[in-house]
Amino acid sequence: MPIPGHIDPVPVPRAATPRPDGRIDLLGLSKLELRMALETAQLEPKQAKLRAKQLWHWIYNRGVTDFSLMTDISKTMQPWLAARFAISRPEVVEAQVSTDGTRKWLLRAPDGEEYEAVFIPDADRGTLCVSSQVGCTLNCRFCHTGTMRLVRNLTAAEIVGQVMLARDALGEWPSTPEGRMLTNIVMMGMGEPLYNFDAVKDALGIVMDGDGLALSKRRITLSTSGVVPMMARAGAEIGVNLAVSLHGVTKEIRDEIVPLNRKYGIEQLLQACADYPGANNARRITFEYVMLKDKNDSDADAHELVRLLKHYDLPAKVNLIPFNPWPGAAYETSTPERVRRFSDIVFEAGISAPVRTPRGRDIDAACGQLKTASEKKSRAELDRLAEEKQAALG
Repeated sequence: MPIPGHIDPVPVPRAATPRPDGRIDLLGLSKLELRMALETAQLEPKQAKLRAKQLWHWIYNRGVTDFSLMTDISKTMQPWLAARFAISRPEVVEAQVSTDGTRKWLLRAPDGEEYEAVFIPDADRGTLCVSSQVGCTLNCRFCHTGTMRLVRNLTAAEIVGQVMLARDALGEWPSTPEGRMLTNIVMMGMGEPLYNFDAVKDALGIVMDGDGLALSKRRITLSTSGVVPMMARAGAEIGVNLAVSLHGVTKEIRDEIVPLNRKYGIEQLLQACADYPGANNARRITFEYVMLKDKNDSDADAHELVRLLKHYDLPAKVNLIPFNPWPGAAYETSTPERVRRFSDIVFEAGISAPVRTPRGRDIDAACGQLKTASEKKSRAELDRLAEEKQAALG
């Protein structure tokens, strides 16, 4: 069924692009789909069940893409598999490394569409920022990705592929939890994850599977701009941590910078947060708040933010994000002094409000900067696209 929202997330349904060689790509298939693919290729059901288990281990625990390296599969079976199936990785158009160690990959799908993923290393963790769509419908005015048209949703394979590629680049096979650099995933890349719910759910199911990538749901965060009807379902069916792109505490300001607020207002959004399954003081909801000079950064805004979070009795953490400029942006970054003052007010009310250190700014990998290199537009074009999107909102 269609997902409620301003604009149909995928204007034109698109079939998956078949491989030129006719082989079936196993990446992104569930365990059941993997077994059924083998049965469809005329493997006897009992044999298919065994081979599916072996393939799952090699693909997601060992990171192997070559059937000939799967040592517990017979020498006669290996070429049979290779003739019918493939285990892919996204095509890397460009790989960049920031002076702070942040890595960004520009990736190209078989249909030629491009999307980005970012790995952010820290002393005690490493976080992969994963995209869910090519482009975005939401037109959040501070976000570079929001100036793009939505082209299409990413498939489960394309979402999982970003994790596999990062593991390849970091040399983290086999997949063991001890000592690995990639410890966390955030669905905060290009697109709105809840407008691509099924593919995101399927992909994260693979990522969390204990027989493969084995990343705990407590180490995965899904960020939404406030697609209220899908939030409870995300909590019940996916069960990962929730982050909400709030960015404003009044209807007027949030309508401007997060236009989805015109459909699902702050009160609806915060009530959905209060109802989110599994949210508690041990698993707080993260509220993302980009600091825009003279727009949403006053003392009054900070006090209103505290009032709202307390009114809805939310187990909350607020991430204050200095605005990351991009060419043609309509806003400026709040001064460091103003950001600190805002943070102090929220902290003094007993709510954690750390200031996020911008990472990867020099390679346009920071929060709100993701945008494919093929999308370069003038300020006039950006304004025109914004007007078109806002007209569609009604």
